[in-house]
Amino acid sequence: MSALTNKRILIGISGGIAAYKTAELARALIKHGAEVRVCMTKAATEFITPLTLQALTGNPVSSELLDPAAEAAMGHIELARWADLIMIAPATADLIARLANGHADDLLSTICLATETPIHLAPAMNRLMWSNAATQDNCKTLSQRGYTLHGPAEGEQACGEIGAGRMLEAQDLADLVISVFDKSIFNQSIAKLPLSGKTVLITAGPTREAIDPVRYITNRSSGKMGYAIAAAAQALGATVQLVSGPVSLEAPDGVERSFIESAAQMHDKTMALANDADIFIATAAVADYSPAQVAEQKIKKDSKGQNSNQELSLKLQTNKDILSDVSHAFPRLFSVGFAAETENLIENALGKLKRKNLNMIVANQVGENKGFDRDTNQIEILWQDGQLSLPEQDKKTLAIELMTTITEHFIASSTLTSK
Repeated sequence: MSALTNKRILIGISGGIAAYKTAELARALIKHGAEVRVCMTKAATEFITPLTLQALTGNPVSSELLDPAAEAAMGHIELARWADLIMIAPATADLIARLANGHADDLLSTICLATETPIHLAPAMNRLMWSNAATQDNCKTLSQRGYTLHGPAEGEQACGEIGAGRMLEAQDLADLVISVFDKSIFNQSIAKLPLSGKTVLITAGPTREAIDPVRYITNRSSGKMGYAIAAAAQALGATVQLVSGPVSLEAPDGVERSFIESAAQMHDKTMALANDADIFIATAAVADYSPAQVAEQKIKKDSKGQNSNQELSLKLQTNKDILSDVSHAFPRLFSVGFAAETENLIENALGKLKRKNLNMIVANQVGENKGFDRDTNQIEILWQDGQLSLPEQDKKTLAIELMTTITEHFIASSTLTSK
């Protein structure tokens, strides 16, 4: 039985050329057992006819807010309550702006205001419209309100320009819908999974650097992003080795986990596993420094317990650089690093990409309630001659999109190497 069996999916379509892809999305969802209904904006009907979607789904297509027949039963409320998930594809810059500002001037935007159902958006627009600050602010607002954004992808656009703004392909969107209801994410036979037969090595979580038997130095990493990436890699068919610092997370199904405490332990374990890996993804927030000496006993206050003016000095030593050591010792590995920065995000990440001999680096801003110990994140994916921005969204969805991008680049690099 498919994860979408008997699930009710409402597809929203706004007015963009990518609307032609939505017919294929509807077919893919129905093939997996979903019941699909469609709501279109007036502009969307200029790109694809309601009759086409009605023929594909077997259900009438809704488009009018003030339809006397539908509104007799409060049609917009009925649709808002009917759906288990709403996927709007394409989501144009105009629709995104109207949703961000709480408009309810057509049926689709009214449904979005009147529902408690999860809403997913597949942005599609010209590259300059996508990169415009107003669009980016609107996307951030929607993400913070619980909307989930998928894409856009980079490539050639209908206008002839090349850049970020293409709607994700229909099957990719269908896979993402499946992932909401099924942890396996991509419901395909193992032979068709792109990472089948490959091993992905991932580090995740913080490290703890002991000061004495009681105290240690650590950081705010929760490990959520690394664990989500491990689940996504496993779903793509990979054998996943997860080297984890101390976290309160369950290991994803099918993932082999090794627990460590310190940066030195993570270094040793990762180096031992790297020789058998094909892809290395270093998401762990590894301590750069550790105490030069660890006290054998708990460090005590003075004998009278009065130490208001007492100071404690710790001499710190530099820890080994796991990411750099692995990427240089195993140059055949497709190595992906993470850069958590408080300033100069892109500049610092590009420097790390080159300095540590990486194929790709994922940069994210931290501080001021960003990045660490949250369920959402916003990232920049950088490689030698390219960049992809993924807006703020939940880390599980973000991990799927990130792992898909890593897989595409890994396959491309493997093809070039084999030639």
